Amino acid sequence: MNSLIILRGLPGSGKTTLANLLSENKWPVFSIDSYFTDPITKEYNFQFDKNHLAYKNCEEQTKQAMQNKTEKIFIDNVFSIDWEIEPYFKLASENDYSVFVVTVENHHGKENMHNISSEQIQKMAAKYKVKLL
Repeated sequence: MNSLIILRGLPGSGKTTLANLLSENKWPVFSIDSYFTDPITKEYNFQFDKNHLAYKNCEEQTKQAMQNKTEKIFIDNVFSIDWEIEPYFKLASENDYSVFVVTVENHHGKENMHNISSEQIQKMAAKYKVKLL
């Protein structure tokens, strides 16, 4: 069974850390943040005007991995709004992948590494929806 494991949560919740742990350096981990992270220096430089390119890049990487029949694919993004996650459900359906969505909560009390203000995180939290049924 091929699986798409989506880790979602607010900035600073530990999505990337958990995705890397679960992937065991064996399976790919895709993220919108990767687009803004220098692969050599690991420096993060978010550019709002390129955010749409980051979303598209993450989707394309996922699509390519599915076409290559990668057994497990991990994605870590905020996914606070339905339109952000819907393309991945569509890709999974088209490529016969089971989807698992894991919501990661910040119980460790750490700050996000992207310097997103508490005010902005509160705005994200207000529109964040969890589908339990």
